[in-house]
Amino acid sequence: MNPLVIAYSALVLGIVSEVIGSSLLPETQQFTKLGPTAAAIASFVVALFFLSHALKLIPLGVTYAIWCGVGIVLTTIVSVQVYRTQLDLPAVVGIILIICGVLVINVFSKTVGH
Repeated sequence: MNPLVIAYSALVLGIVSEVIGSSLLPETQQFTKLGPTAAAIASFVVALFFLSHALKLIPLGVTYAIWCGVGIVLTTIVSVQVYRTQLDLPAVVGIILIICGVLVINVFSKTVGH
């Protein structure tokens, strides 16, 4: 299998793990609930494990831009769907700009190894 595909797969798994951990934070009730706290911490450890593997081939700046952009979008979706967060227009515009930034990096940057 192509090593770059493996690196991007690790990045996706890391992002998903980080979103799970972040989404569990409200359930920890400031780390007073053992189950959700343990699950959140485990999710963050798994996320960093996969992130470290993605960094073998994808440059740090690019990896982190993708990590943040996709993580923000997915965490926002969870927040809206699970916690019924209401987004105003500036929040939506900001998220769209983040998505555009990730796309510009991945489509046009020579830093990304395609």
